[in-house]
Amino acid sequence: MSDNSKSKLKNTKGIATLTADAIIGVSNIAESLHQTINSLGGLLGKPVTSGISGFVYKSIRTKAKLLSRGLDSQFEQLSTLLGEREPSPNREAALSALNGVIGDYLSDQNSSLAITMKLRREGKTLTEPEILNAIKQSNGKLVIMIHGLCMNDLQWNRKEHDHSKSLASDFGFLPLYVHYNTGLHISDNGKELSNLLENIIEKASIPVEIFIVAHSMGGLVSRSAYHFGEASNSHWVNHLKKIIFLGTPHHGALSAKAANWLDKFLEISPYSAPFASLTKIRSSGITDLRYGNLLREDWEDRNRFELSGDRRKPVPLPNGVSCYTIAATTKKESNKINNVIIGDGLVSIDSALGKHIDAGFNLSFPKSHQWVGTDMNHFDVLSDPSVYSMIKKWLKE
Repeated sequence: MSDNSKSKLKNTKGIATLTADAIIGVSNIAESLHQTINSLGGLLGKPVTSGISGFVYKSIRTKAKLLSRGLDSQFEQLSTLLGEREPSPNREAALSALNGVIGDYLSDQNSSLAITMKLRREGKTLTEPEILNAIKQSNGKLVIMIHGLCMNDLQWNRKEHDHSKSLASDFGFLPLYVHYNTGLHISDNGKELSNLLENIIEKASIPVEIFIVAHSMGGLVSRSAYHFGEASNSHWVNHLKKIIFLGTPHHGALSAKAANWLDKFLEISPYSAPFASLTKIRSSGITDLRYGNLLREDWEDRNRFELSGDRRKPVPLPNGVSCYTIAATTKKESNKINNVIIGDGLVSIDSALGKHIDAGFNLSFPKSHQWVGTDMNHFDVLSDPSVYSMIKKWLKE
């Protein structure tokens, strides 16, 4: 069997295990609900379940485990028929979405489906010699592109436009795309990114200038990386010139906060409580987006599903680095409701602009370093011509 087929087999085995775990998880929820109804049988009349129900649910879990083993053997036979094919953009998108939702689980299980951080171009991982050679050819001018939650590096290309390719044409930058598991804690990805950039700086044979363009969660990862790099006296932070944030939830995303409230609503009733665990099938990366956690201290030793309020430590923008931010609203004009609630559909304007009622958290971007796009959503900032015009203007400064 070829290496590529072995890799496919390993991936499909990961899917089989994931399928079995999902079946077991749902059966646990069903059994919990069943037991709740049974415990209230005395109030409702005749109990609706019998002692045999526990045996039934146990059997389901046992068969689910056996199913995963059976799937493994089937996938092994199927893998030889798959042939040698390059990963498709659709597969990349599906895998990135899966990692965004349960990437921490995949990583904990050492699943082959878990994405590991790497630098890529055209969807292909760059080797260290390839990176260093490309740096020479670009005279050391790097633009690091960092994607958002559930996305991947190929998705910078949207509606036949890629900001980084335009920057390469207009400024001669070398685009390097960070591909990472967005389901992990932002602080973990920040530390990994810092180490990755430090390795480049240490081995580059010419002076390097780093510019970062980050979308959504990618902006939080870049800020976390700088904080870690500065704390560890890394050299790469001295080479960072500018960061441009696109729709970054500096103070959290309303969608992540809404999911946390849903947890609590479901736990109110004994009938809905078993389903609360379904809302908790979301990654550490997603729960970090509730307030925009950047540091390990923001989440360590805490139940990430609790309504505990914003307990972040303030992290200012990188010192000595020119930082710019772009927010958006789906409406044709900006107003108070759009700023605080609607925004681009996922991130409010105030959060994207780093505004906060607490002065310690207010990022205080200069007015000339802020821009709000209207009639565009969270993903339009990846392709809208007016957004690129601002990026181009700021990089010329």
